[in-house]
Amino acid sequence: MSDTRTIRLTVNGETGSYTVPVRQNLVDFIRNDLGLTGSHVGCEHGVCGACSIEVDGDIVRGCLMFAVQADGAEITTIEGLAESDRGAALRSAFSARNALQCGYCTPGMLATALDYVEAGGAADRAAIRAHLSGNYCRCTGYQSIVDAVCDVIEGRVEA
Repeated sequence: MSDTRTIRLTVNGETGSYTVPVRQNLVDFIRNDLGLTGSHVGCEHGVCGACSIEVDGDIVRGCLMFAVQADGAEITTIEGLAESDRGAALRSAFSARNALQCGYCTPGMLATALDYVEAGGAADRAAIRAHLSGNYCRCTGYQSIVDAVCDVIEGRVEA
């Protein structure tokens, strides 16, 4: 069995073929091979959510998925979300509410919060907390993050 495999991915709208080690996780491939360092590696056990990225429309833990498993997938990183302006209101709200804290969890928090907002989530603090519960903020900034998500859902922040 080969130690590498060639995969085809679309990352932030750009399609390419890449030869990757079969045991390389997706977030390491994105950070080290593509140079997209917005997604962070935190716990490497799928617990903290710092590596959260969008794969075929679903939020996944990039540290729990091998790059070869993403063959043929469409991936959107935090850089892709910023380029497309998806989540611009959330970024503004995070800034206005000081929900950025140290910023380590912010890309995963933004991706997960955007998933909630785009799915039509309500400005229900308990529901928002439940949706974000897989993302850890080591600065304990949850209050501000939930405030920011509520602001966007209630239309108090524009992009």
